[in-house]
Amino acid sequence: MEQQKLLDTESAEIAHEPLASRMRPRTLEEFVGQEHLVGPNRPLRIAIERDKPHSAILWGPPGTGKSTLAFLLAKYTKAHFEALSAVTVGVAEVRQVIETARR
Repeated sequence: MEQQKLLDTESAEIAHEPLASRMRPRTLEEFVGQEHLVGPNRPLRIAIERDKPHSAILWGPPGTGKSTLAFLLAKYTKAHFEALSAVTVGVAEVRQVIETARR
């Protein structure tokens, strides 16, 4: 019975997420595109599997998977991902995240 309550709670939470969030790939295997980087035995996949992420700039139009790839990188490694949008944050917020990362 307790397990059913947990499942019902999770289903209710997921139902309130935006469709884009619900459809977001949850594993590298579900991630579509960029095979030359994240496919088997490719550079970014190797870095992720070895837990040795490196600096990268993910650039492209909205909806192309930049944030999803960053979330997956953080999920598979010990890296921390801090989501920022240049549209909604200012210089002070960016500086705070950088300072937190330094510590």
